[in-house]
Amino acid sequence: MALRDISFFNEDVDYKIKDKQKIREWIGVTVATEGFDRIGELNFILCSDAFLLEINKQYLNHDTYTDIVTFDSSEEDSIISGDIFISVERTRENALKFGVSERDELHRVIIHGILHLCGYVDKKRNDKELMTIKENEYLGKRMF
Repeated sequence: MALRDISFFNEDVDYKIKDKQKIREWIGVTVATEGFDRIGELNFILCSDAFLLEINKQYLNHDTYTDIVTFDSSEEDSIISGDIFISVERTRENALKFGVSERDELHRVIIHGILHLCGYVDKKRNDKELMTIKENEYLGKRMF
């Protein structure tokens, strides 16, 4: 896996993500386990609620706050590539709501975006249940 092609950026927030290399390795294991050959360019953009709301409105016609928006730019079936926008504010709020650490909630959202790029959807109840099972499976495989 080309883990060097996994990048982290900030857009309108000052947030330092910890354990970047371990997160890259964890993503690599997840992608390989899901049957993909490699990772193309994969960008995580950490941002504010307001920034992600504008992305959600502009590109998805959704006028709602969300914790993540994933854009798949994969050109080959065996390679995942994309841009994953994550609201740091929303993950903090959800961590409080669900009684988990901010770190764990951020990792759940990161792996949620990866699962979307691997082809999982979460619009219907059964799909959402499978997505949650997969999130929990991969969260359990973290080595950090």
